[in-house]
Amino acid sequence: MAAHLKKRVYEEFTKVVQQQQEEIATKKLRLTKPSKSAALHIDLCKATSPADALQYLLQFARKPVEAESVEGVVRILLEHYYKENDPSVRLKIASLLGLLSKTAGFSPDCIMDDAINILQNEKSHQVLAQLLDTLLAIGSKLAENQATQVRLVDVACKLQLHERGLKLHQTIYNQACKLLSDDYEQVRSAAVQLIWVVSQLYPESIVPIPSSNEEIRLVDDAFGKICHMVSDGSWVVRVQAAKLLGSMEQVSSHFLEQTLDKKLMSDLRRKRTAHERAKELYSSGEFSSGRKWGDDAPKEEIDTGAVNLIESGACGAFVHGLEDEMYEVRIAAVEALCMLAQSSPSFAEKCLDFLVDMFNDEIEEVRLQSIHTMRKISNNITLREDQLDTVLAVLEDSSRDIREALHELLCCTNVSTKEGIHLALVELLKNLTKYPTDRDSIWKCLKFLGSRHPTLVLPLVPELLSTHPFFDTAEPDMDDPAYIAVLVLIFNAAKTCPTMPALFSDHTLRHYAYLRDSLSHLVPALRLPGRKLVSSTVPSNISPHEDPSQQFLQQSLERVYSVQHLDSQGAQELLELTIRDLQRLGELQSELAGVADFSATYLQCQLLLIKALQEKLWNVAAPLYLKQSDLASAAAKQIMEETYKMEFMYSGVENKQVVIIHHMRLQAKALQLIVTARTTRGVDPLFGMCEKFLQEVDCFQRCFIADLPHLQDSFVDKLLDLMPRLMTSKPVEVIKILQTMLRQSTFLHLPLPEQIHKASATIIEPAGESDNPLRFTSGLVVALDVDATLEHVQDPQNTVKVQVLYPDGQAQMIHPKPADFRNPGPGRHRLLTQVYLSHTAWTEPCQVEVRLLLAYNSGARIPKSPWLEGSEMSPQVETSIEGTIPFSKPVKVYIMPKPARR
Repeated sequence: MAAHLKKRVYEEFTKVVQQQQEEIATKKLRLTKPSKSAALHIDLCKATSPADALQYLLQFARKPVEAESVEGVVRILLEHYYKENDPSVRLKIASLLGLLSKTAGFSPDCIMDDAINILQNEKSHQVLAQLLDTLLAIGSKLAENQATQVRLVDVACKLQLHERGLKLHQTIYNQACKLLSDDYEQVRSAAVQLIWVVSQLYPESIVPIPSSNEEIRLVDDAFGKICHMVSDGSWVVRVQAAKLLGSMEQVSSHFLEQTLDKKLMSDLRRKRTAHERAKELYSSGEFSSGRKWGDDAPKEEIDTGAVNLIESGACGAFVHGLEDEMYEVRIAAVEALCMLAQSSPSFAEKCLDFLVDMFNDEIEEVRLQSIHTMRKISNNITLREDQLDTVLAVLEDSSRDIREALHELLCCTNVSTKEGIHLALVELLKNLTKYPTDRDSIWKCLKFLGSRHPTLVLPLVPELLSTHPFFDTAEPDMDDPAYIAVLVLIFNAAKTCPTMPALFSDHTLRHYAYLRDSLSHLVPALRLPGRKLVSSTVPSNISPHEDPSQQFLQQSLERVYSVQHLDSQGAQELLELTIRDLQRLGELQSELAGVADFSATYLQCQLLLIKALQEKLWNVAAPLYLKQSDLASAAAKQIMEETYKMEFMYSGVENKQVVIIHHMRLQAKALQLIVTARTTRGVDPLFGMCEKFLQEVDCFQRCFIADLPHLQDSFVDKLLDLMPRLMTSKPVEVIKILQTMLRQSTFLHLPLPEQIHKASATIIEPAGESDNPLRFTSGLVVALDVDATLEHVQDPQNTVKVQVLYPDGQAQMIHPKPADFRNPGPGRHRLLTQVYLSHTAWTEPCQVEVRLLLAYNSGARIPKSPWLEGSEMSPQVETSIEGTIPFSKPVKVYIMPKPARR
């Protein structure tokens, strides 16, 4: 028994020993990396200078740090941050904290408290900026932690109070003024903005002048300090200061005038009232003669350095800005002058010489901005002859943008003498001779120049028309653009000068009648001696106190809306007559051209619809319907095109017009469906077409649900009443219902917008008059310069395209760059681009057509309805249609691709 027990113990002991040996044999060594935080701590402790510490930090930044080591490294960095005095080292530590907070697997919430704490105690502006960037990185990493986000926003609010809608206290004004002399331009820039904000919040507060007993309004003091920054060493700060000056309209007038004079201010101290002076004399208690209190009291010693309210650099601030070496500063100064001159007529007169001088700047953009600026303040100024001479010299500029901008300026300029009018006319005629393409712009300029100065033009009429009191003179050539320019000037002056027509000769009166018809937008209606007033034909029952043309337009439209009470033939005749009248009205009255063409286009759509729905066309059998189907199909297609023009070629179209346009387009689609159904064999293809049309009706209802009450008894109103029946009917029955509804629908009234203009384009280059072909090697490209004027085009950078049509039918569409568009005046754009042509070899020269297109998206004007979001019935049909509309006359250019030489 004992032997057996010993054997068991020995076996168990052997087994345990074997297991321990196996564990020892399989146990692996664990290699540990040295601690990053310990190594960093040792390096920073070894640093003997800030430069050494910065070098160690730069070396550490190049090494990767594992997530488990980040927290220890952060603690070492924060510990050294609190002990470091050098701002460059603190800046690098703050940067490392931001980088470490982005480490994957590390949560930076443990360092947020320390980052906020050191932010509140930091004095260096660059370190503050870096700490804010670090907090931004922490907030981005903890985006889901709402409490952290709220805390970070609270911290940010103490730096951006004004931008977040909180009112700043006036006490920070003095601190901001001290920061204007900071070494960093970002700080000076922020200080300038802060001073401007406080000046707008407390403009009438009184602040003391340093080293003086005088006081001044805060807005005046701030204006002087910002003026001083126009001479700052950083051009960015100079630009910002110049821009802010333009918005300080509450500044005293004598401060404004001082910005145009480099001489130091001498006597702009705040004047005390009589009550204040009397109180001071009474309180002094001193007198010598008894007549006046304190008359022999010693006068206050005046410190010459405290007399000037603003520093010497602020005197002539705009002079410095306009003479700055950076053109950005000069442009900002010109814009600021414009804003201040608009609110102060006296300042506008004084700054006129400086603006005129800027017309000779070496940078085209500065010259252009100066011209635009003077145009904006033209109502407050009158040009002297010497100023006018400088202005007119710009007409020789090679840039068409500059010349056209100057023409716009002369349209609204006041001239002081008849010699000035004569000088302007002579220079404009020289401009016309040198640049014939400026003809229309010069004629328009002379139109307004004559209407603004009738009394100055009157004594020049005999000389301009070459008339003689005793002898007949030769009749000038009516094809001469210069003679037409002179007549435009005279006729527009004669509109408000009743004595001028008596000076006209017989041929001048004949020429007036001709120009009144051919150039009605330039020549006004005149009451000539022995003749009736030449104007457009209007009904006699129009009130003389109202615009007769506008009255005629309204009466024409009201008359045509009774068309539904007439038979088909009478309705067509009334529509055709009204369309002709509206078209003629648009030709005679340029101010009403947009609304007249818009109304005529809508009536044309209704006329096409009536013709397509005539009874005799629909009573024939389907096999005999081939000719009639072509007529109806063409009418539907034309109506579609006209509705797209109405929607996208006119600016000023409102939602109440858009709904009428889409209603007309829906009728055209219904007509197209009816025509297709009558000429299609089989029923299966009709199911898809009917379903598509019903979806469009549903989309119309959803998009214009707010306007449906205004469409009572209309085509779509009746369709919506029958929608449950239409959804379950067969295609044949749907077609019959549509045909009946179309013929019974009422003519909807089109409300006219307040201001509407039709988009148009004129291609100046290429002129298309040369018979010499443009030769180039086949397979290569040739550049064709395109110069066009755009009128009333909305968003031209995204909508205007150039199309080239080749003789073989190929079409090329070019998308101009945004930089190719200029804006010389309100409602006008200029396109200057290049088109690259290429083709295979031709045997003889042929013409290519160049035209401008207006691209559109048919869903762009549809109002967004919240019901459509996430809906399967969203208007995919409407918004997916894209197309182009030609809106310029095509220009033909001869080209000749020749074979390559071998």
